[in-house]
Amino acid sequence: MPQEYELAVVGAGVAGLTAGLFGVRYGLRTVLLEESIPGGQIINAEHVENFPGFPESISGADLAARLQDQAMRNGLEIRLAGAKALRLAGQRRVLDTEEGELTSQAVIVAAGSSPRKLGIPGEEELYGHGVSHCATCDGPLFANQAVAVIGGGDTAVDEALTLAQYASQVILLHRRGSLRAQKALRERILAEPKVQVLWHRKAVEVKGDTSVQELITKDMNTGSVGSIPVSGVFIYVGTEPTTAWLRGVLDMDNGGHILTDIWMQTSVPGVFAAGDIRAQSARQLASAAGDGTTAAIAAFRHMAGIM
Repeated sequence: MPQEYELAVVGAGVAGLTAGLFGVRYGLRTVLLEESIPGGQIINAEHVENFPGFPESISGADLAARLQDQAMRNGLEIRLAGAKALRLAGQRRVLDTEEGELTSQAVIVAAGSSPRKLGIPGEEELYGHGVSHCATCDGPLFANQAVAVIGGGDTAVDEALTLAQYASQVILLHRRGSLRAQKALRERILAEPKVQVLWHRKAVEVKGDTSVQELITKDMNTGSVGSIPVSGVFIYVGTEPTTAWLRGVLDMDNGGHILTDIWMQTSVPGVFAAGDIRAQSARQLASAAGDGTTAAIAAFRHMAGIM
């Protein structure tokens, strides 16, 4: 027999952990499903400076641990199992998981996103052998070596600063002539002596025999192609929502993000979405927590028949 809950939350990032916390605080028998490590992508961040309440910053791993501890202290059940499919059975929602079926009256999808790939030669072949998406995890492996970082947003700049603590040189490639990152991060990266920014440049190939040895780049203005000798290539060119398992079930935009109303309600009654997986998300930790809060309250109202 499937295990029965009132509320099921998929994904243990900031949005999911917040949703789980508010679910149990509203008196709902709540389970949270996470296929990997609770905390989501923030566990890879060495410094989180934009989450309210931490003026001196906090590591992503510490923030995730605090959120998980608070939710579990309030009675949240966390199960390490991924969700594979969602379907309706009368008034209940059925989740197919790695451990079997579970049913609930409401579901909050907060499964987040995964790093977007460049899709260039050598990227897949050398992943884990110099190609990475996590400076906090892999940065120490490149002590006193040159590395490249690809991207121009907050994550790319923050990770480049992390790598500067280990690498002899960090080369930041950006397709445009200015960075998209927050002003504070832009000022820090441009003042960091170990970091060289290459403007209007894109990566076209990662080369190496058994590990990364060089990065082939193209100048967006002139079309000229060049080679940069590096031992590591760190890619931060955005993310893709983890929604493949929900295609054909929930309405999404062209990018695969779930469409919701202001109450986080999806196209299926009783199914809500929160965080980066949502089409209208601001893609910030604070807004993810707000989404999770709203979704849990909306789920409670749905079960109470007042939505």
